[in-house]
Parts: sequence; C-alpha cells; structure tokens
Amino acid sequence: MSLAVSATQLRSAFPAEGLFAEKDFLLSPQPLLLGAKTVAELERLGHRLQLFQRAANELYHRSHAGKAPRWVADYLDRGKPPELLEFARRKEFRADLPRVIRPDLLITPEGFAITELDSVPGGIGLTGWLSQTYAAAGFDVLGGGDGMHEGFRSILGNHAEILVSEESATYRPEMQWLVRTVRGAEWKVSTAENATTTAESLYRFFELFDLPNIPGISAVLDRLGSGAARMTPPIKPWLEEKMWLALFWMRPLRDFWRRELRENHWLELQKHIPMSWILDPSPLPHHAVIPGLEIQDWSELAAFSQKQRDVVLKVSGFSPDAWGSRGVTVGSDVSQSEWAAAVEGALAAFPHHPHVLMRFAHTRIIEHPYFDPTTGEVRTMRGRVRLCPYYFVTDGVAKLGGALATIVPADKKIVHGMRDAILVPAALAP
Repeated sequence: MSLAVSATQLRSAFPAEGLFAEKDFLLSPQPLLLGAKTVAELERLGHRLQLFQRAANELYHRSHAGKAPRWVADYLDRGKPPELLEFARRKEFRADLPRVIRPDLLITPEGFAITELDSVPGGIGLTGWLSQTYAAAGFDVLGGGDGMHEGFRSILGNHAEILVSEESATYRPEMQWLVRTVRGAEWKVSTAENATTTAESLYRFFELFDLPNIPGISAVLDRLGSGAARMTPPIKPWLEEKMWLALFWMRPLRDFWRRELRENHWLELQKHIPMSWILDPSPLPHHAVIPGLEIQDWSELAAFSQKQRDVVLKVSGFSPDAWGSRGVTVGSDVSQSEWAAAVEGALAAFPHHPHVLMRFAHTRIIEHPYFDPTTGEVRTMRGRVRLCPYYFVTDGVAKLGGALATIVPADKKIVHGMRDAILVPAALAP
C-alpha cells in the first residue's frame, strides 16, 4: 500500500494561527516525489550558490574600489540611498553573506532553471510544518522532518529575534508557528516598525527598500555597527538584485566567474541560469549587437513578435514591485502594445530601477493529486512546478534543510503561490 496523508490528518495538524495571513492553498495526499539523481543535484546546488553569492559580494567590493569594472557597482547602486550604501560597505561587514540561500527553481525537461535568488525568503515556517507533517506520515522528505527548525537554529542560535515588517506581514504567522514549535531555543517575533530589540542575533524579514517605513531601524543599525548584534540577511542591498543572473552571463566578467567559482561549478551553473540581460539604454557602437538577442537597439526588442517574445521582463530590486509576482511581464502573454509599453517603461526606469530580461524557462508538465477544498475528494492537477530549496549556511557549509514545491495549473505562465496552487514539501521517491 502506498503512503498517503489524509485530508483529516492535514487539517488536524494545521496551526491555529495559520501559516499565510489571508492566503489559502491546496493540500495534497503526498509530497512532490523526486528521484535520487535529482535530490543529489539539489544537494550539490547549495554549495555552488554559496560560491556564487560569495563571488558576487567580492565583485561588488572590487568594482567599488576600482579593482574591477566600475559599471558593475554603478548598476547595483542605482536607486539606493547613499547613506544606506555607506553603512553597508563598512569594512567590518565585508565578508557578511545571507545565511539562508533560497533559489527559485523551475523544473524543465532539461533540469532546473534558476529564475531568482531570494535574499529574504518566505516559506521557512510553512516548509517546516509541511516537512514535519509529511515526515510523520512516513515520507522521506528532503532535510528530514525537523530540517527547517534545525537549519534555522544553526544560523540564529538559541536566543534570537525575528523582525517582520508590515510589508511582509503575510508571512508573520509562519514565523510565529516556527517560534512556538522550536525545541530548546528562545526566539521572539517582533513587528519591525516597533522593534526596540536588545537581542544579539537578529533575523531580518523585511526588504531594504522598506527602511524609511521602519522608525526604529536606526537603533538596530547602531547595534549592528557597534558589534552588539548580528543580523541575517545582512544589510547589503546589492545582494538583493536579480541582475546578478544577468551579470553572470556578461562577457567582460567571464574570467572573474570562472576563477572565483572554479571551472566545474561555473559550467554547471551555466546549465541552470537562463540567459539574461540588463536593460541598459546606453547606445552601442554601430558594429555591435546585444549577444543572444542580436539586436543593436532596445527599440528592436519592443517590436518583437509574440513568437520572438519568449522572455520575461522584471524589476531587478529595491522596489515594492521586485518581490512576489509584482513587476513581472511575460512577453508572450501580453499584446504587442503592452509589451512595447513594458520595454519603454523599463528603459525609462533604468536610472533608478534597472530591469532584467530573462529567457522564459519552459517548465515540464506533471500530474499531482490534491484535495478538492469543497468536497474533500482527491483530484489530479496537470501543473507546472516551482521548487524552492532552503540551504542554511553554518561554519562555511550550505546544508539543505528542506524544499517547498509550488504546483500551479498548467495554463499559468507565472508559477507563484496562489489560491489554486498546491503547496507540498519535496521528498525522495521510494
């Protein structure tokens, strides 16, 4: 008899405080089952992305110091307050990196496509609850039933405060559940806007563009600057830009990436990162073209036919439109006039909010069971999958703590959490 979780089991285990404020999702009798080869690749990916983030941070600092192309830091600093950048570049913070690495992976016929590296990821508590619940039913969930709790504790220690802003309030319930259910640790969830923290270990659950709306942030920054507290993710706005996936492909930086990542990791990441570009309106020499697009001017992109528009356009970062599914335009999913307007808007926004263009990753269609929320019957969805593995970096090692799978109906172009999405943990197939 095959393993399965009943709807009654799931509903009885569901936290009283919920997991996502005012958001529903579909439940399933089983996790997303992955083969041993796929799981092994996921486990290796954490180390590669850790090297990538370390190299990105190093490239930014070298660029700012004039020891690497200055246009790199120029791109990454656009639209950001000088005082924030000055604080973030302090030498005592230079080596600080996010201690939770969470890529957004689309499952394609060729493997994984990395569409984003989320520096302030939601879903940690949700994935912890799903992992515990399905592990208790006998499934071999990635990271184990307590992998998310153990991973989070490995980066925060036993005494910590989690600061959640109003902008991120949707995710407050999952953090409250995590704090309530952790064993052997004393954690606290606070509203970032009212925080008067004295904790030495802090977790930041707010985007850096939101700092003007957080009155007590100056006191928190003072504690960080004095060494009285440590925060993850660190206050480094350049690491929260989607444009890093475009910088990875830039020819002038090829030797840097090969050297810093090492040849084998560089080649592997090329398989997973879709070709991407920064929409920079600077004119090209008359004999040059934008590689991969073979156009000489971005106005040619605006005139692309629907067949040519197999791309996604999105804000790179430091904007309320740069997280969730906001600020995203799927080229093949809009009219010619809408596409032209999106390209023109992205070019106009370049001085303050650079945009990124990425090849559209065509996902594999799978079938997965779910409980009908009205009748409770088991039905089957033909859908697309986004896989979000969570790697916790402790003592220089990125360890997989769990993975959240979001499965949406096949007709959806953007794979994101929504009312008609199935949310399950990933598990090793029997």
